[in-house]
Amino acid sequence: MNIDTESQWLPGKLVETSTVFPHEPRRDWEGSLHTLGALCLRHGVNLIAIGNGTASRETDKLAADLIKLMSKGDAPSIDKVVVSEAGASVYSASEFASQEMPDVDVSLRGAASIARRLQDPLAELVKIDPKSIGVGQYQHDVNQSALAKSLETVVEDCVNAVGVDLNTASVPLLSRVSGLSGTVAKAVVRWREANGAFASRQDLLKVTGLGAKTFEQSAGFLRIRGGTNPLDITGVHPETYAVVEQIMAKTGKPVAELMGRADMLKTLRPELFANAHFGVITVKDILGELEKPGRDPRPDFKVARFNDGVEDIKDLKEGMILEGTVSNVAAFGAFIDLGVHQDGLVHVSQLAHKFVSDAREVVKTGDIVKVQVVEVDVARKRIALTMKLGAAPARSASDKAGDNRYQGPARGERQQGSRRDEGLGQNSAMASAFAKLKR
Repeated sequence: MNIDTESQWLPGKLVETSTVFPHEPRRDWEGSLHTLGALCLRHGVNLIAIGNGTASRETDKLAADLIKLMSKGDAPSIDKVVVSEAGASVYSASEFASQEMPDVDVSLRGAASIARRLQDPLAELVKIDPKSIGVGQYQHDVNQSALAKSLETVVEDCVNAVGVDLNTASVPLLSRVSGLSGTVAKAVVRWREANGAFASRQDLLKVTGLGAKTFEQSAGFLRIRGGTNPLDITGVHPETYAVVEQIMAKTGKPVAELMGRADMLKTLRPELFANAHFGVITVKDILGELEKPGRDPRPDFKVARFNDGVEDIKDLKEGMILEGTVSNVAAFGAFIDLGVHQDGLVHVSQLAHKFVSDAREVVKTGDIVKVQVVEVDVARKRIALTMKLGAAPARSASDKAGDNRYQGPARGERQQGSRRDEGLGQNSAMASAFAKLKR
């Protein structure tokens, strides 16, 4: 297991690495705890990122023992979070990784990438070809040029919606910002390395090759934490700062007290601050940006609680109720990470006690859900799940008439004129979905 720790003054900087061997064949559990404990004390670690790949559950146990051990002393409290490893190996062998960590082993680069994903997922994932993340169905069956163009557009939209920390962003992340080319992104990083952190957005105009037009297109997506102007941490464009000053005068509150105060900002009438240059719609956008407390739009961390003793697909039993994380959503159903190294499938017909035409209507990637095991096929590594845990609500005759889902035979019965699919039971809807996956 590789552990990397992050510097508090520069997010994502790799400051020390160590390799421990808690699992087979060495099984040096106590030695691993001692090494990790020393790292935690030395660097003030308060969050551990664990990859969801090989030995993830065993490593999660090691982290739990480490947290218990550290809680007995004066060390700060530590949390642990399981992070998707999808695409980490692609990044570790990429040109970006070689430039960022030239003298670091490939496996250690992967560990650093996993930790950075927890710290700032957007900044890390933009370094990987979106296709390598492996989310989505049948991505190899579509036009690759059209797919690449569509994915690039989605990534750029995500980056611009979240914003980029100007003083920590890498070249790959900056180049995704609207208005910044790869060449200009490199120029921004070079200026930062030569002159230190940007104190305000206006400093961007000092960068060679970044003119007024580029500044106008990109400034609103770039953030500066702890700069000379508090508005630089928001999504408010510099050209509209005058409107914010009017809002400050109206409320009698400084910017720091306005940011994140949705209750106060919603009481303001946008019409009062509109003028010939900035209309009501622009003012509404400004108020919406001020409602956001900072650049990171993520809510508090919530992680699935995996059941003790359930570490492999062989440990699953029919009827078990488990908690898991939605790892992927397709039209025909949702895949759930149960911590057994193999995602289970909740078919679209098993998502809710009502007709669902598309799984994306009910769940999204990252959701924490409770599921029940319907069937397990260990040989083919297939897990059938359902989210219908409670009794179905009463339905009217019109509801029943409009529900066109297939009603398969009950468990143990055999439908006339059909053959049971080996290993999958009688649910033909799930069998059909699995057949698509196999194809």
